[in-house]
Amino acid sequence: MAASPYSIDSSKRKIDPYRNPDAALKPDGTPDDNDRVEIGPTALAFAEWETLGLEVPHLDTMREFRLQRLVQQLQARDYGGIVLFDPLNIRYATDSTNMQLWITHNPARACFVSADGYMVLFDFHSCEHLSDHLPLVRERRHGASFFYFESGHRGEEHAMHFAQNIDELMRTHSANNRRLAVDKIEIAGLRALEKIGFEVFEGQPVTEEARVIKGPVEIKAMRCSIAACEAAMHEMENACEAGKSENEIWSVLHAGNIKRGGEWLETRIFSSGPRTNPWFQESGPRIVSDGELLALDTDMVGTYGICCDISRTWLCGDVEPTEAQKRIYQISYEHIMTNMDLLKPGVTFSEITQKAHRLPDNCIPNRYGVVMHGVGLCDEYPAIRYREDYDAHGYDGVVEPGMVFCVEVYAGEVDGKEGVKLEDQVLITEEGYENLIKYPFEERLLK
Repeated sequence: MAASPYSIDSSKRKIDPYRNPDAALKPDGTPDDNDRVEIGPTALAFAEWETLGLEVPHLDTMREFRLQRLVQQLQARDYGGIVLFDPLNIRYATDSTNMQLWITHNPARACFVSADGYMVLFDFHSCEHLSDHLPLVRERRHGASFFYFESGHRGEEHAMHFAQNIDELMRTHSANNRRLAVDKIEIAGLRALEKIGFEVFEGQPVTEEARVIKGPVEIKAMRCSIAACEAAMHEMENACEAGKSENEIWSVLHAGNIKRGGEWLETRIFSSGPRTNPWFQESGPRIVSDGELLALDTDMVGTYGICCDISRTWLCGDVEPTEAQKRIYQISYEHIMTNMDLLKPGVTFSEITQKAHRLPDNCIPNRYGVVMHGVGLCDEYPAIRYREDYDAHGYDGVVEPGMVFCVEVYAGEVDGKEGVKLEDQVLITEEGYENLIKYPFEERLLK
């Protein structure tokens, strides 16, 4: 069989000039250099992982796997390349970081990946040094900024300059293929690419379907990130004392993430007492009291940029729970455990929807948006809906080994006093599933 015209040629890879083969390395294969540019886990995280017996990921292997996943998706669709503006897609392709949250609303970075695996990072100005340690990034350029704050009335001009860069790269690495995927882009950029002669396709199916299957090394990274998250959660739970504000308690989770080398929290969903019903109320100045429920959703982007999406509900103080608190907690626990048991290779999304545990009628109006969803660098494809929402928002697909799902629930009765949020992160194996979460449930509420 003839080789694919887009197969990756590893012989063309540059050797990282900044990585001394004789230098000391951290357990994940990165340089043990106190002054390095590359971010990563701290000594605290490595020590905790060693105590837990966790195997640390080898990052270069993980990066190669991710690039291969993207290339496979491009080749399967006969695209010559893809342009990435979403900072999480850029992270997936390059493993580079640079002002991730700022870039979400100031699209000043982009990445081009050709169908033969040639990668060019268009970084923010004067930021070339931030990716010098990444051999898969073959070139670093500028010129991805053509949003109004950066370009003002010159947006179309700057967008055309960027499109000309992409044109040059496509002609060099993709022959005559003018089929280009783009994940997200400013209107001026889309128009410039089309004006220059590209047939532009939606890039999100490429990236989401590349990211949906996690390789063995990615799973090692996820286990480590989850362990760091759980350690921070224990610190937060220990800080749950009457007389403190929600914000004071919530800040402990942030601190625990950062001091272990994690990156940020995507939301601030932590509430107490009557603010737990309905859900999605954000952490605020409310002072908590003994006997109240405290509920959180970590939404944590932790070490290695891996998302740890865990939810727990705790009872504040050394008190006995009410019967109402136990009832709603036990409904929630049964919900996620029943739905978790539906997961296995070959089952369809629609089957899970139809067989999923049904909440009591008085909890359905306040239900969560999904029964479960994918997770990796953030919340990812797929989203599996409740029966009530399937016709309007659902879609089908098949569960495969290597997927990771967050199985979750919010149970809060209409006009109820409090509500409960629970969520675990589950790996699909060849035989069924493995719950990756070790964090305990609230035993007082399960009795």
